[in-house]
Amino acid sequence: MATKHKMPKILRGGKFRLTKSLRFCKSITYWIFLLPSIVFAQKTNNLPSNQDSTKQETLIELVVSASRISENILRSPVSIEQLKAKDAQLMGAPSFFDALEYLKGVQVITPSMGFKVINTRGFANTTNVRFAQLIDGIDNQAPHIGAPMANALGVSDLDIDKVEIIPGTASALYGMNAVNGLANFRTKNPFNTEGVSFRQVVGVNHLSSPDGVSAKPFSESQLRFAKAFSEKWAIKINLSYTKGYDWTADDKTDLGNSLNASVGLTGATNPAYDGVNIYGNESSNRKTLTLNGKNYVIARTGYAEQNVADYNLQNTKGDIGLYFRPKKGVELRYTYRGALTNGIYQRSNRFQIKDYTLQQHALQFETDALQFRAYLTTENTGKSYNLRSIAENTDKSFKSDDAWYADFTNAFNAATKNNQTVETALQTARSVADNGRFQPNTDAFKQKLTALSDINNWDIGAALRVQAYLAHTEGVVNISKLVKPLAQIGVGLLAGFDYRNYIIVPDGNYFINPVESGKNLTYGKTGGFLQLSKKLLSETLLLSATLRADKSDYFDIKFNPRFTAVYAPSDALNVRVSYQSGYRFPSIFEGFSNINSGGVKRVGGLRVMSNGIFENSWLRSSIDAFTTAVNKGVNTEGLTKTAAIAKYKDILQRNSYTYLRPEYVRSFEIGVKSLSIHNKLFIDADFYYNQYRDFIAQVEAYIPKTQNADSIPIALLSRVSQDRYRLWTNAQSTVFNYGASLGLRYKLTEQWHLNANMSYAKLDRKDHNDGLEDGFNTPQYMINGTVVGDKLWRTLNASVTARWQSSFNYLSFLVNGTVPEYWTMDAQVGYVFAKQKLGVKLGATNLLNRYYYSMLGGSHIGGFYYTTLVYNL
Repeated sequence: MATKHKMPKILRGGKFRLTKSLRFCKSITYWIFLLPSIVFAQKTNNLPSNQDSTKQETLIELVVSASRISENILRSPVSIEQLKAKDAQLMGAPSFFDALEYLKGVQVITPSMGFKVINTRGFANTTNVRFAQLIDGIDNQAPHIGAPMANALGVSDLDIDKVEIIPGTASALYGMNAVNGLANFRTKNPFNTEGVSFRQVVGVNHLSSPDGVSAKPFSESQLRFAKAFSEKWAIKINLSYTKGYDWTADDKTDLGNSLNASVGLTGATNPAYDGVNIYGNESSNRKTLTLNGKNYVIARTGYAEQNVADYNLQNTKGDIGLYFRPKKGVELRYTYRGALTNGIYQRSNRFQIKDYTLQQHALQFETDALQFRAYLTTENTGKSYNLRSIAENTDKSFKSDDAWYADFTNAFNAATKNNQTVETALQTARSVADNGRFQPNTDAFKQKLTALSDINNWDIGAALRVQAYLAHTEGVVNISKLVKPLAQIGVGLLAGFDYRNYIIVPDGNYFINPVESGKNLTYGKTGGFLQLSKKLLSETLLLSATLRADKSDYFDIKFNPRFTAVYAPSDALNVRVSYQSGYRFPSIFEGFSNINSGGVKRVGGLRVMSNGIFENSWLRSSIDAFTTAVNKGVNTEGLTKTAAIAKYKDILQRNSYTYLRPEYVRSFEIGVKSLSIHNKLFIDADFYYNQYRDFIAQVEAYIPKTQNADSIPIALLSRVSQDRYRLWTNAQSTVFNYGASLGLRYKLTEQWHLNANMSYAKLDRKDHNDGLEDGFNTPQYMINGTVVGDKLWRTLNASVTARWQSSFNYLSFLVNGTVPEYWTMDAQVGYVFAKQKLGVKLGATNLLNRYYYSMLGGSHIGGFYYTTLVYNL
């Protein structure tokens, strides 16, 4: 009989029960403890290691992101995934960034074709402020968003060397809010990779589109020039231009289907229809009307996203790097990056990004023992605008809400007097109220959109006008490299510091300075870490401990520890255990926003922005429930409005939330990496368990325009007698989630190899559940399998990838619901003409053109078919 062991307290967090949903994790754990015996059994075969290229390649694979020092991937103390440029080229994805979706445990959601969001281990959203994205160690985020704009300012395929991804918390070493993980994109050094390269991709999408869009062309052109002028000086230049037609968002599912259930109006007859991608008919565009003695919730008509968005995608970006090596082992480099972007971006609402610019200046100094970086990122949103705001204000500029609802009421009464049914009378009333409305695709409609897109007030316009800056400096010193006796006794000592400051130019709509009007907003953070490691047991055991301290404006100092143990009894085996914690400080938008949007002001959660609002407001969720109950009382119980208010007023709840605190996560992980089966099989398995508290989220709360206790319920029934707010705050829930993953890489023959991985993620439970935290928004299961053939005939290569993910619940402020499961297939075939120095690749993603959603409210993704030409001079 097997001995039962208690799970460590850090995992239990209370009662922890092994359920059916843990079976996958249990299997992975078995693998973790079984693999050592498999590896040792293989050692008895006495197969010479120098005969096996898989082992040689794996043993020389170095990563830097896991410990901020170069180390073999088999000795990494935490889970780390990597994708090399040469491997990405053999995949069906059109770019290395798209190929990240093939990696173990990596989830990619697609709000739009030019804006893909990377996440690991749960709680994905369209603005992933919990996952850091670096280029050669430099943060790639857009300052006011607090997250990257996908690969808009990123690396081109010609310049990428490899990508390293840490799934899970990386805060102890990196800070910068990397509580869900980070990706470090490492570029080619011109001293090592000289030459001129040109890459051209041509493709087509929207074939047989169910959204009524005809086939559209796609083009991407890239140029790389790299030259080492001497042993000391080198330069590289990258240019990239992308043009295409974005995936459309045309989900017409009614989010308000139950609003008129008490009068029997649902589905097509619902006068409060609120389609997911129909804007201008949301909650702030609805009103309860009393018609023929009954209460009806009526929404304005709104416009489809396709009416107000421009799906033409365009991105121009480039970078230049100047490298200087005064002596061997010392390098100084300056890099400039710039990007101009047009497309669709999504957070709580969807935005038209137009003439949006990002620029970055970076200075880096590196030796074997020292790293120093300083960089400045600038952001200008150009002529961008909010799609929801432009839709609702187009309606309001044609006719005010008061006038529209008055016309609707009069037309309904007239129609019912003419013996029309209620359903028909409602349709007639809408037609009358909408008479003279701006019609899509007309000159008047286009002129109105142009005018509204330039008004920087979302109550009457839609412009997004933000200028923001991020200044950052950091240093890391490997003390054990400088103090030789430490290295001689197997002790490693690493120390680092960082300072960053956000600077926001108040625009009067998106951001204001409530303390010093007219002056810029600033938000700074200082941090540092110390990491100590020691090799034991003839260097087969490596223990390390890290302590990080961060001090951010408006918050007390926070400490993040990390403890790791790596046991490597042979070159081909690594068993690792780690525990760490992490804090995420509020982003600029979460802390300082001040936006009027559709009658609701979105306010940052720092006290300096929202002082007094929390204490005097009532929860919108309770107000909605109260309104529904009153309408039901009037419509089905025969109560007067006054009587219904008196009966149901106790449903109303005061706002119990308060000002922002940093998020906090604790994470435990166990894993193993191994070579097996004559060193042909590489295995990587892990299990993790996380505990989150103080999730940064949003709550809607309204303040009645009265202090009279008896009048408050009446005021909360009417939009005109209340001030409406959406506040950034912290959820009161403590959330536990766990998961596991298994990755396999098997060399079938010299020409063929197989990559496969599967990931499991589960939201375990919530203590003190208030439902306010971000949605888990992650499939329970994700499976990828790729067969790759290289040098099948001369330089011919080919691959096929199948991807499947299970359905999952998706929660956001735009839409809640279930994302259906999907599976899709990618494939490519390529050939390199060596004499002509030309590579050709024919490929397809979603080869079978099975349209799917990776999230709700976002793009409807179909097949993409392309040809890539790469010329190296």
